[in-house]
Amino acid sequence: MTLRKWNYLFWTTLLIGTVAGMIISIIIKLTVKDFSFLGVSVGWYEWLFMIFGASMIAVLSQMGFFAYLTVRYVALSLFRGKMLYWDILQVIIIVVALFDIVYLRFNASTGSGGWMQYIVLPIVIVAASVGVTLQKVKETNKKAWIPTMFFMSVVTILEAIPAFNLEDWTYMFIMIVPLLVCNAWQILMLHKIVPAKNNPGTPVKA
Repeated sequence: MTLRKWNYLFWTTLLIGTVAGMIISIIIKLTVKDFSFLGVSVGWYEWLFMIFGASMIAVLSQMGFFAYLTVRYVALSLFRGKMLYWDILQVIIIVVALFDIVYLRFNASTGSGGWMQYIVLPIVIVAASVGVTLQKVKETNKKAWIPTMFFMSVVTILEAIPAFNLEDWTYMFIMIVPLLVCNAWQILMLHKIVPAKNNPGTPVKA
């Protein structure tokens, strides 16, 4: 990846993530009574905090993206010639990650309300991941299925851990929505800005 391409990916991701974060923050502020972002409810200071928070989430998504590329590079080196094992491992991690954000959150709570309220978030993540994966496969090849699902689900969950710790659904969505948008943008742009030999999903090689 050239510096020019990285610069393009960085600024476009930052812009898209900030806009997505602001949109979901505004929706929540208009629909949730007495909601104030990070407890700041003093005029334009709150909007400034929203913009800053959304932009930081976008930057976090980029850190997660490049961390994923590094892990994938190492994994491809370790599993050279045995890609089936790496694919199986990714599927297992996907299942465990999705199960954990239901079970661990439920287990850490008082248990009031039952399981259903803890299943909504994984459903949103899975739905978004499948949608992005279908588009990725359409633009590249079928070998992009598992890597894209892994990135969109597992990496997004890891990036959103701070929001899970808050146990507040408003902040979970304020963080997860821009993360999903940013991650979708980055993974769908990857095969367009990186040569095929380095790309986990291209029309030539996965």
